[in-house]
Amino acid sequence: MKKILTPLIASALAASSLSACASDQAELNVFAASSTRVLNDALTATTPVLFNNGGSASLVEQIHQGAPADLLITASEKTMDKAVDNGDVDKPRVLATNTMVMVVPPGNPAGISSVRDLREDDYFVRCDPSVPCGDIADKIMEDLHLTITPDSQEGQVADVVGKVASGEADAGFVYSTDAAANPDLEVIPIEGAEKYRNKIMGAVVTHSERRDAAEQLLDTLSDDFDETWTKYGFQPAD
Repeated sequence: MKKILTPLIASALAASSLSACASDQAELNVFAASSTRVLNDALTATTPVLFNNGGSASLVEQIHQGAPADLLITASEKTMDKAVDNGDVDKPRVLATNTMVMVVPPGNPAGISSVRDLREDDYFVRCDPSVPCGDIADKIMEDLHLTITPDSQEGQVADVVGKVASGEADAGFVYSTDAAANPDLEVIPIEGAEKYRNKIMGAVVTHSERRDAAEQLLDTLSDDFDETWTKYGFQPAD
């Protein structure tokens, strides 16, 4: 059955086309969770890659609709399981894990020192529950009995970082790796967050035309990337 070019696919195609202009040698289309974008340069040094970074749920949906992808990297097992159920990926692997923290703008203008300091008049931003960073935020807030209503729920963690970094938000929940990649932000640990470490998952896309190369890159991420995972704040999988 012929697939229809939806806005999601059109967006992915546009991103790939723009990247291709910058590198004619690029061979692999890697659809990777926003939280792993800090690894892009390191991966490009390993093999020619075209990146489509975004919210995991959106990436899974784009691939299901036929977007050209060779390797999928999600920020949770739950979203990868959906890709498996869709028949769109083969044999996922756990590559690394990550932890959530709270960040505030430089100087911490709202004077927030812990998640329990959050007040309704603070501009609080987090991810939408439909994406892994939002799902984890839900669990943490429920565990800590936090009832504050977020002022904004974003589709990817990069947008949370952007709102806090710009000073639009007083505080936001992001991954520790995002905080490490944005040293101007002030980091406030979240009590008990380590109980909800998210799994970074990788899998070759079944409709990939470069399956061997995608499998080789996945092998690298799984077996020979521990130093790089650690450098950027992730914990490599055992």
